[in-house]
Amino acid sequence: MRPHQIIAAMSQERFDQLLGSLSDINPEVIQGTTAAAAQILKFRPKFLMKQPPAKRMKSIRQAVSRPNANHLAEELLAVYFLKCQLSLLIEWLDLIGLEHEEGILTQDEVPCPEAADLEKKVQQFLGASDGDDRKLLLQVFSGQAAVEWPALDELLATPASA
Repeated sequence: MRPHQIIAAMSQERFDQLLGSLSDINPEVIQGTTAAAAQILKFRPKFLMKQPPAKRMKSIRQAVSRPNANHLAEELLAVYFLKCQLSLLIEWLDLIGLEHEEGILTQDEVPCPEAADLEKKVQQFLGASDGDDRKLLLQVFSGQAAVEWPALDELLATPASA
């Protein structure tokens, strides 16, 4: 799934939680996301900012769910894991054996592990607590433009890993 599709598949409540977590840590991200969403929806940013919070969040999610907002969705999800769930991101990257600096990949190419090894590591990662964010992290990781891991896409599409 592409990042905009991940946002589209998310419940509004889950999206609100994600943005709420980001707002607590970095309010500038929300301001930038709101401005970008207004542009995508062809609204004036002030109009979107004056909407009641529930309506504004629904509009932002609607905008970020569009294919032409894929870059914005990817950035929003990346910032969420880098700022709000860094320890979870580092756990995944260390488990899978990818070089990184504080969650940011340092390798130009991101090699996919063997399918059997990948499946074992995905199950191990998903088997721990924080299930919702763990599954979301794997979806976001798989949806990155720099990651071409058909085996991971396949694992995430099967009901056993859901």
